[in-house]
Amino acid sequence: MRRKIYSIILILAIMTINLLVLVNSDNEISLNCKSALLMEASSGTIIYEMNSHEKLEPASVTKIMTMLLTMEALQSGRITLEDKVIISNKASKMTGTCLLLEEGEVRTVNDLLLGIAVESANDASVAIAEHIAGSEEEFVKMMNNKAKELGMSDTVFMNCHGLHDEGHVTSAHDIGIMSRELLKHEKIFDYISIYMTKVTVGKKNNVVRELANKNKMVRFYDDVDGIKTGYTEKAMYCISVTAKRNNMRLISVIMGAPSTGSRNNDARKLLDYGFANFSTYSIGKKGDIIKTIKVSKGNKDKINVILDNDINVLVKKGEEKQIERKLILPDKLSAPIFKGDKLGEIEVLKDGEKIQSISLIAQEDVAKATFLNNIYKAIRYWIDN
Repeated sequence: MRRKIYSIILILAIMTINLLVLVNSDNEISLNCKSALLMEASSGTIIYEMNSHEKLEPASVTKIMTMLLTMEALQSGRITLEDKVIISNKASKMTGTCLLLEEGEVRTVNDLLLGIAVESANDASVAIAEHIAGSEEEFVKMMNNKAKELGMSDTVFMNCHGLHDEGHVTSAHDIGIMSRELLKHEKIFDYISIYMTKVTVGKKNNVVRELANKNKMVRFYDDVDGIKTGYTEKAMYCISVTAKRNNMRLISVIMGAPSTGSRNNDARKLLDYGFANFSTYSIGKKGDIIKTIKVSKGNKDKINVILDNDINVLVKKGEEKQIERKLILPDKLSAPIFKGDKLGEIEVLKDGEKIQSISLIAQEDVAKATFLNNIYKAIRYWIDN
């Protein structure tokens, strides 16, 4: 099948595409931590990194993966927020930050998710892991499988809560990846954006626990709406935090800071830098019709080709550059064609190099033409001409 390349040059004022990493740790930002990363969420572009692949203990930032698997289980229908969870002996004996759940008491998935997202509760983490996978051990296997699926090559999980466990490591880079994946679940913001709330616990439902988000940036930094902090003596102070401003969402990751204040200050510096210097530009939205192509031997003469996903480009403020958008599509298609079939792609290029590509798919089915379809087409052609 002959293919034709339709090239459209788009001149975007005050815009430029970034490279993979836009600044180094040496020049513009001074941080007091072991490793750091700043990512733009829609494209996954790394704006800044410092020792981002260094393998370190993440403490309770681990719970980002626990929440991600919980959201996936909710989305798939395997569990619901109203599910009743009986607290096990193991969960009730967890140390560190906890809801102080008792063995045998019954809590909903909603209660446990609140405990994890706001209080960073270790007992709630184990309880929800057991509910989803049957045991924490099986849940940890799911965590590691998900990490592998996401390309988190610096990560090995040993538990679902983040307390010290030999060999339990990840990196700022990998935390950025799993944070971005979690934030694709809009429902999670109902939990991670809460600053203060209450939850009832105890076998008799007679204890009201007031919860205050461990992530104080939710209250004290404009536009922050999540996600997770962590601390152990070995991991020191860690955070993955997200904020959205002017339709751009950033993820700031800090690992190994010496204090809460230092950690939050470093995270703030990265967010300030990102919002001051960058913005996102949308080239197209999922479902946008990009082109209409003729179809031969089908019950329809043409088909709309649409974007499979959004195309968002990170641009640096104050620069004027050219962005080339290249449509790669065939001249003509033959039936049958099924809704969602990949028909081509859009490539986004900078200086002639591809930096992003998005599939173009069929908007609808086009079946092979029947004998009656062909008769109808012939009659219509005769009338029109």
